[in-house]
Amino acid sequence: MIESNVTIAGLHVYPVKSCAGVDLDEVLLIETGLEFDRAWMLVDDHGESVSQRELPRLALVHCDLRHSELVLRAPGMLALHLALDTVDAAVRVKIWNDEVAAYDMGALAAQWFSDFLRQPLRLVRFDPEQKRLASRAWTGAIEAEAAFSDEFPLLVLSQASLDALNERLAYRDVAPVTMQRFRPNVVLTGLDAHGEDFLDEIAFDTPEGAVRLKLVKPCTRCPIPNVDPQTGESGTEPGDTLATYRSDSRVDGAVTFGMNAVIVEGIECALRVGQIGRTSLLF
Repeated sequence: MIESNVTIAGLHVYPVKSCAGVDLDEVLLIETGLEFDRAWMLVDDHGESVSQRELPRLALVHCDLRHSELVLRAPGMLALHLALDTVDAAVRVKIWNDEVAAYDMGALAAQWFSDFLRQPLRLVRFDPEQKRLASRAWTGAIEAEAAFSDEFPLLVLSQASLDALNERLAYRDVAPVTMQRFRPNVVLTGLDAHGEDFLDEIAFDTPEGAVRLKLVKPCTRCPIPNVDPQTGESGTEPGDTLATYRSDSRVDGAVTFGMNAVIVEGIECALRVGQIGRTSLLF
């Protein structure tokens, strides 16, 4: 295999699924990906997950992880403080085709989100005692756990891929977009545009031990990248531009951007911005 080096340029967690992310300099790897990533989720009165697909204004909800609490802010709302070590009643909720165990976060959180998004909603937290596994069709022998992410524990994207997209957007007279649109967990430099498409593994040596991430499936893109994170409004870009050059035969011609990854080794190790990793290619 051909090997090269990459550098972690950004680490991002999205504590509440579909809300704005948190930029971190250092974050722990746990069984479901980065600690606190998609640990919470909103559900409707049927217990079904909701996201920016249905409620683009979720992009305006900003999260802050403090030592003992999650703080949520949104335009026109007082800040909502949630203790990290407190949950309410056990519930069952549905995300895609999976019915999973979760904990309701109580009436105050439900009212806060319902008021802001103008419909009845409940905030729930993933029950870490269960295993929600990614598709073995893509992970093979690896049992890859995920919390409330769509399916996989990690999303990896290169800065060069975003730069190349913005060059195409400029050519079409469209304003550039930020990395926020694509909601990656790990942003890399040191790759050519879409070089992540051809990686097999990335290895990091950390003070806590060895980390190995395996890139298993191209990330197919729904309309969420078309939501402006500054306004919470939906448009048609960058989706229209991506459709002109990012059809991927590995997923039946769907438009892809970034790679889903699983953890081969390194639970309880930390990833850090500036860390250098060794990559191995698929060929």
